[in-house]
Amino acid sequence: MKKYIFALSTLLLISITVSAQYSCSKFYPFSEGAKSQLTLYNGKGKVSGIVEYHILNITDTGNSQTATMKTQLIDDKGKQMSGSEYEATCKDGVVSIDFKSLMRPEMMQAYGDMDVDTEITGKNLDLPNDLSVGKSLPDAEINIKISMSGMNMNMITSITDREVLAKEMVTTPAGTFECYVLTQNMIVKSMAANQSRTSKQWIAEGVGVVKTEDYNKKGKLDGYTILTSFSK
Repeated sequence: MKKYIFALSTLLLISITVSAQYSCSKFYPFSEGAKSQLTLYNGKGKVSGIVEYHILNITDTGNSQTATMKTQLIDDKGKQMSGSEYEATCKDGVVSIDFKSLMRPEMMQAYGDMDVDTEITGKNLDLPNDLSVGKSLPDAEINIKISMSGMNMNMITSITDREVLAKEMVTTPAGTFECYVLTQNMIVKSMAANQSRTSKQWIAEGVGVVKTEDYNKKGKLDGYTILTSFSK
């Protein structure tokens, strides 16, 4: 289940962010205290957890605004699994999400108190206001290099082939929304193995992510999420 929740939480981390108080971003609520809750389901429709998002604060830098986001993963038994914070900046009608949001929160925890050197580089994930069906969106990437006891490890997560697929109406417990449907590929390369997945996101103006679907490399639905509550 943890592998499945990671795939969905990564998808959500790169989907739920902010819209500026001066209407910089068209799609996401950008106000301190705004909250979203999405329920996670496995491929058979069974609840596997909850992911919660909370905008902690907004920083105005003149020609842009930056939001600090907090996320919390909760398993199907109500136990808090992991949490993290990341930033998203809105400027000139584009929301740019910190590439570090693509890193698994528990990854560095696995090394405990070991002497580990890390180098994290990447490319932010951007979402512009001017979405339209057929529009292609820029790729994003995070590259994590780890050095420990003379051993070097490298893991690259890439988000590619992002495209606006359609417009659809979606009904959830939080309401009915007109959404753009975005599709993208996620590729994870590491020493252990390479993985590839495909996902879809439904995003609504003024709300953000409303629904997601996650597919394995064979095209089988692994899980999905539904917006169950929203406030701003």
